Amino acid sequence: MSLSLSFAVPKPAGSSPEPGPVVATARKLNVFYGRLQVLFEVDLDIRQHEVLALIGPSGCGKSTCLRTFNRMNDVIAGARVSGEVKIEGTDIYASRADPIALRRKVGMVFQRSNPFPFSIRGNIEYGIRINRMARNAKERAERVEHSLRAAGLWDEVKGRLEHPALTLSGGQQQRLCIARALAIEPEILLMDEPASALDPIATGRIEELASELKGRYAIVIVTHNLQQAARMSDRTSFFLNGRVVETAPTRQLFTTPGQRATEDYITGRFG
Repeated sequence: MSLSLSFAVPKPAGSSPEPGPVVATARKLNVFYGRLQVLFEVDLDIRQHEVLALIGPSGCGKSTCLRTFNRMNDVIAGARVSGEVKIEGTDIYASRADPIALRRKVGMVFQRSNPFPFSIRGNIEYGIRINRMARNAKERAERVEHSLRAAGLWDEVKGRLEHPALTLSGGQQQRLCIARALAIEPEILLMDEPASALDPIATGRIEELASELKGRYAIVIVTHNLQQAARMSDRTSFFLNGRVVETAPTRQLFTTPGQRATEDYITGRFG
């Protein structure tokens, strides 16, 4: 089957680094909320220098899968995981695994921006302080600047770092949350619908930022926006009813999907 989709934008040659090694894997992953099973035998690889998009209808398990990679499901009563999730070869659900140490390796950005009720500087310094990543105020200041620059926000806020974070625009708040996640030097960045509440201009900036950041991180993004997945991801996984139907290079999945269910979803015939 071959599809002609206007939003399957080809990526310019040489526009990004080649995908790196696999840094995280899920194998035969099952997730339960009480008696309700929401993920079934999921296999997934996350690669360095790559944006992996998770797409599928609402309630298909995309966000649940994303949260298994930094154990955010642990905070949900009755949640249970079986199977295997490894980051750099270490089983993160093993009995001796430290969730706090794990979350330093795996940053998370949520659907709606959630800046802390601190100053702009205080938001970035929070993780630096609790993880004891700076020896003095000078080092903290350097890390704050580095993180804000990485999130493309430094030039916009450098003169008002003591202002409340909530005075920023919605798009700036979301980039601040990205900067906060980057401040603890993660290896993987998880993004759950990071632009769903933003206007088109702010959404474009988040997409550009993700493309820039994949030079240093592995990025996984959950999105309902198929155009966004086509624009910004290198590989895409299509989820349906808690299962991965297929994973493929994004251009391939959007033009020559291997499964009829995938074709039906991306062409709007689903359901």
